[in-house]
This record gives sequence, C-alpha cells and structure tokens, in this order.
Amino acid sequence: MSTEEVQTTQLSNGLTCDLPASSPLAKLLKSQRTWVGPDARKRAAILRGAKSIAIVGASPNPSRSSYFVGTYLLQSTDYTVYFVNPNADTILGQKAYPDLASLPEVPDIVDVFRKASDIPAVIDDVLAIGAKAVWVQLGIWNEEAAVYGESQGLTIVMDRCLKVEHARFNGGLNLMGFDTGVISSRRAGR
Repeated sequence: MSTEEVQTTQLSNGLTCDLPASSPLAKLLKSQRTWVGPDARKRAAILRGAKSIAIVGASPNPSRSSYFVGTYLLQSTDYTVYFVNPNADTILGQKAYPDLASLPEVPDIVDVFRKASDIPAVIDDVLAIGAKAVWVQLGIWNEEAAVYGESQGLTIVMDRCLKVEHARFNGGLNLMGFDTGVISSRRAGR
C-alpha cells in the first residue's frame, strides 16, 4: 500500500477531488489560475475614480510597452502620471522617481511593468505608501501576490493592459489599439 502524498484539488466547476500530488494532472491543475480579479465594471470604476497613476518599471526606451502606455496616459488622459525607475532621471520629459516612497503624492493606481517574481515586493511597497490599487500589466501574473494584496485590502488587477482597458471603456479603441478618430461601421481600407 502506497503512502504517497495526496492533495485535494478544486476543479473549475467547483467540485473537489483527491489526486496523488506527484501526478501530472495534479501539477497541471495546481498551475492553473484560480484567482479572479475585478470584473469589467469594477475595472472601469477603478479607472474613473483615479486621478494619479504611478508606472513602476517605466522605461525611457520607446520600444518598451511601459513607454507606450506612459505616452498614451500623458496625451490622452487627465491623470497625473509618475514614472518609477531607479535607473532613469527622466522619462517622456518628466522626472523619474527611484521608488514609490519618493513620489510627491500617493498615487491612486500603481501600474506595474515588472516580472512576476517582483510583484510581491511591489505589493509590499504599495502597502508601505498607502496606495489602494495595483494594476499588473498584460502578460504578468502572480496569483500568490494577488491573494496576498487583496488580503491586505488592496484592489488588484492582473494580466490586463491599463491603456487598452482605459481606451476600451472610453471609446478610443479599434482593432489595432489606437484611436483613429473615425466612427464607422465599415472597416478601414474598404
């Protein structure tokens, strides 16, 4: 009789089952996402209620997504935008701050462009300054950090682009992600 460790796994349909912890299915199910962030209405409310956004991991490199998001926020919104990068003096002509604690105010949203393993440290920094919302960019996911942040009273959004969501909720998004200024039911090029 085997004494292999068994784990109870919750399936997406809400049912649970016991599986050997070393089984491929148990490993697959453990790797799947179970945390669910705010729905579209709540994400829109987060963006509507914000007046300032700090971009952690902002880059002065125009080919980086954080640069593109920063450009969009400065040109297309009324948000006060802060860039956080300890290795830059300025980004998009604005002062860059070495860390969240150096900002002149507590931002309403901290938009994060850092690798998944850095998210727990960013959440600790957010808690230390008293910000209330963390928005982790598209493609970045750390479920344990999300659960921890929520347990500390933070609103967490993960794996979603703040620029895309803002444009989507404000009518400035087409298939390419840019506001064309044209309102039509016909696709361009026809």
